[in-house]
Amino acid sequence: MQTDPKMRIPLLLALALSSALPLSTHGAQKKMNVLLIAVDDMNNDLGCYGNPQVQSPNIDRLAKDGLQFNLAYCQFPLCSPSRTSVLTGLRPNTTRTFDLKYHFRQGLPETVTLPQLFLRNGYYTARVGKLYHYGNPGQIGTSGLDDPASWQEFYNPAGRDKTAIEKDVIQYSGKPGQLGRSMAFLDDKTGTDLEHTDGKVATQAIELLEKHKEKPFFLAVGFYRPHCPYITPKGYFQKYSLKDITLPEIPEGEQTRVPAAALQGTGKWPYDGVTADQARECKLAYYAAISFVDAQVGRVLDALEKLGLKENTAVVFWSDHGYHLGEHGLWYKQSCYEESTRVPFIISVPGQKTRGAKTKRTVELLDIYPTLADYAGLPAPGSIEGASLRPLLENPSMEWNRPALSQVERNGFPGHSVRTERWRYTEWAYGEKGAELYDHTTDPREHHNLALSPEHAPVIAEMKALLKKAHPAKVEGGKADAAFLKSLGLSAE
Repeated sequence: MQTDPKMRIPLLLALALSSALPLSTHGAQKKMNVLLIAVDDMNNDLGCYGNPQVQSPNIDRLAKDGLQFNLAYCQFPLCSPSRTSVLTGLRPNTTRTFDLKYHFRQGLPETVTLPQLFLRNGYYTARVGKLYHYGNPGQIGTSGLDDPASWQEFYNPAGRDKTAIEKDVIQYSGKPGQLGRSMAFLDDKTGTDLEHTDGKVATQAIELLEKHKEKPFFLAVGFYRPHCPYITPKGYFQKYSLKDITLPEIPEGEQTRVPAAALQGTGKWPYDGVTADQARECKLAYYAAISFVDAQVGRVLDALEKLGLKENTAVVFWSDHGYHLGEHGLWYKQSCYEESTRVPFIISVPGQKTRGAKTKRTVELLDIYPTLADYAGLPAPGSIEGASLRPLLENPSMEWNRPALSQVERNGFPGHSVRTERWRYTEWAYGEKGAELYDHTTDPREHHNLALSPEHAPVIAEMKALLKKAHPAKVEGGKADAAFLKSLGLSAE
């Protein structure tokens, strides 16, 4: 068949434009799928992040298949505020989610969440396990603070760790029976992977992949470990030896060098009141829980490949926040220190040319929403506050000047922290309760607080300016701001 000469130029133009379209709309090719994998309370003690002790082969292989972000940060080191931020693309100050009870739709009923965006554009969307907040372990098997508008289907598995053996947990701290914030663990020597909650999460996720492999999908898979109590099936505790488990050194005078608020995230200090030997037991159990979750992540990744879905699926792996294991004498999360705010974060996308690369650019979990929307060719809402990481996925060493912002609440007043590649700066109650400044080129463990050092006044002013951009109503020109500058011998004007 011959083409009308008058149609040749428009036809050539159309062909040229089609070659530039995103993967999701290119020719007859299928839309890009999304597999979003979330874990609960996982820090960076992983093999791919440089810890030779922790066995995490499946997360490590995902890192080799994608881009590993070495300086990735949550926006609030607490489950609900962080997860809400990720799935709405909005900062906690916007969602007003600062605790484990408030639901973002109370104040923002028309928000289009990340899975909702995909749902509205023809994707099948489903959740298995914990994506929004559910009390862990108390609400395992329920929907908790889920957002029904985000999913077409959802599943809340509950395994023997919740239904049969939770009563057998060894608990060293916390109120009896209240295990969600406790130094507690259990080696289930008779249970199998498939009988535990996270094993059931993986099994259900695999079934959904098999069922919906012929249509574009957004599948969110939320694992419950390594959140306390640290419970695993048989075999995982045996991967580690207590003689090899040590605790970080707490420098003498640690409590005198920082504002009191900085060390209030744990309860009794140090280690929530347990002995060093008990803390070491808990650390071993935490590592065992990481290895258990890693195995379940591996099952899902294996299924993705076996079903022929790998080449057309974006995989995003993230933890809702980090976790302390004795650093500064702290345990759990809810601090503004590196161990609490920094998270493991890996992205693998179809056609990626930077597989196995790492980047030291500071990024935020907030960036997941615009990144996935960008790769799928979907119009993200103009209100979202993150940035697409596509430029870094294409060039991990490119110039990138976006800092990472995190915040917490302390007995009615906030702590705000900003991280650049070199510095971390934290203010408590907008400076009224003190501040911290750390130089990560010389002090990666954040032991030497430089906030009251006059020679660092220019750095402090620069970091304060970054905080003002995120929290202008409270910080800029306030009394707390003036008081803090005065403490440094600087003018508030």
